[in-house]
Amino acid sequence: MTRELGQFDLIVVGGGVNGAGIARDAVGRGLSVLLCEKDDLAQGTSSRSGKLVHGGLRYLEYYAFRLVREALIEREVLLRVAPHIIWPMRFVLPHSPEQRPAWMVRSGLFLYDHLGGRKILPPTRSLDLLKAPEGTPLRKTFRRAFEYSDCWVDDARLVVLNALDVRKRGGMVLTRTPLTSARREANTWRVDLRSAGGRSLKAAGRILVNAAGPWVEDVLHRAGRNAASRVRLVKGSHIVTRRFWNGDQAYLLQNNDKRVIFVNPYEGDLALIGTTDIPFEGRAEDVRIDKGEVEYLLAVVDRYFTAAPKIGEVVHSFSGVRPLFDDKTANPSAVTRDYVFDIEAPAGQAPMLSVFGGKITTYRRLAEHALEKLAPYLPQTSGPWTERAALPGGDIPNADFALFLQELRRRRPWLPEAVAHGYARRYGTRVESLLDGAKSVRDLGRLFGGALYEREARFLAEEEWAIDAEDVLERRTKHALHLAEKERADFAAWFQTLTPQPV
Repeated sequence: MTRELGQFDLIVVGGGVNGAGIARDAVGRGLSVLLCEKDDLAQGTSSRSGKLVHGGLRYLEYYAFRLVREALIEREVLLRVAPHIIWPMRFVLPHSPEQRPAWMVRSGLFLYDHLGGRKILPPTRSLDLLKAPEGTPLRKTFRRAFEYSDCWVDDARLVVLNALDVRKRGGMVLTRTPLTSARREANTWRVDLRSAGGRSLKAAGRILVNAAGPWVEDVLHRAGRNAASRVRLVKGSHIVTRRFWNGDQAYLLQNNDKRVIFVNPYEGDLALIGTTDIPFEGRAEDVRIDKGEVEYLLAVVDRYFTAAPKIGEVVHSFSGVRPLFDDKTANPSAVTRDYVFDIEAPAGQAPMLSVFGGKITTYRRLAEHALEKLAPYLPQTSGPWTERAALPGGDIPNADFALFLQELRRRRPWLPEAVAHGYARRYGTRVESLLDGAKSVRDLGRLFGGALYEREARFLAEEEWAIDAEDVLERRTKHALHLAEKERADFAAWFQTLTPQPV
C-alpha cells in the first residue's frame, strides 16, 4: 500500500550536513519541507570528517581567499550557536623549512588571523619548542613552531541538531528512506520514496534540492537527468590511536609532499590522525582505508614525534568520500573545497537545485546561499535567520560551556563526572529532557560499559532517529571507542529489542 506524504515547498534529498542545513534554513523561513535520507543521518561523508570547524589554512596557498574568509567568519558564528558541540582548539605547527619558509608560514597565519575578523579566538603566537611544553613530545630537530586557533566539532551531532530543528519547526524528516525516482509534472516534482520497511511513499514538491553528497549524480539520474559528470570523489582516511602527548593542544604537521596532517586530541585519551587525499572511483558506500594510507599517516607522525604510535597501535580507522566539484585540477589536494550550485529550471517547470562540493565549516552559509538562489521561485518567504539562532541545546547563556557544565554538576552531583561531561557536550541544554525525573545513578538504567547507560540509548531512539546500535555507538555518540567488543555486542542485542522494525 502506498502512503501519500503530501505537498511541500521543498523536498531535500540528502541527510548530510548540507541537506540538513538547507532544510533547517528553509523551514525557518516559513516553507514546508521534507528531508529524506537513504541511510542514517550523517552516515556518509558528514560523520567521517576531520571533526574541525576551520578556515582552511592550507587553502591560502591556492589563493582561495573568498573560501577561507567565509570559513573564518563561520567558525565564530558556529562557535556561538553550538557551544556544546563546538569548542576552541589550539594547533601547534612545527616549522619545517624543507617544506615552507618561515616568512611564508608567518604571512599565512597573519592573513588567517585577520581575514575573517576574528573576535573570540586568541591570535597566533610563536613557540620556542626547546622551552615550551608543546615541544616536549617532538623531536629536537624541530626548534620553532607557530600556534594558532581553530575549532573542534562533533560532526555527526551537528547534522542531527540541524535535523532536530527541522522537525521542531514543522518539517518532516525521514531517515532510511531513499529516493527511487523523481519526475516533473509542469510546476511540480512528483517523487517516489521507499521507507525503511519497504513501503512505497509518494510526495509532491515545488522545488527539488539534491544535496546527496557523493550520490548527487545518482539522484540526478533518478530524476531523469543525464548531465556530464561534475563530481570528483576524493577519499580521506583517518586513524585513531592512544594519545601520545600531554596537553590539550593539537598539531599540524607538514609532510614532504607539501600536504599537511592533523594530529588532534580525541575522546579524552585518544588521538585522531588524518587525513589522506586520494582519488576515488567506485561506490562511495564501499570506501575503506588501506594499509598504504595507515603507513603514510604514521610515517608523517613518526617524522615529528619521539613516541609516535606503530601500526599495531591503531585502535580504529574510518574513511570518507569528499564529493568535490570537478574543477579539472590534477592534484587532488588542490581541488577546490568551495561549493557550486546548479539550478535547472526550464521555463514553466519545477526547478531543481543540485549542490556540488562544500565543507562542514561553511554548511550554514551554503544553506543561506542556496535559499538566495531559490528566492525567485519562492516569493514572499522571509530572509536569513540562522546566523544568531542557537542549534538545539546550544542556547547556553553567553555560550559559556564551562559555567554550564559547572551548574549541571551542582544541580546533579550524583552524576559521574565523565557522564555529566559527555551529556553536557552532546545535548547542551537538552540534557534536562534526557535527565527528566532522574535523581540517582540507578535512574540511568543499565550500564553497558564505559559511560553508556540505558537512559541515553532510549532517549536517542525516541528523540534522534537512532534505529540500530551503530547509530548510537558511532554517530549520536562515540561510545563505541570506549567499549570492549563483548560490550558492544551486548548493547546491540539489547537495542534490537528496544527499537521496533520499521514499516
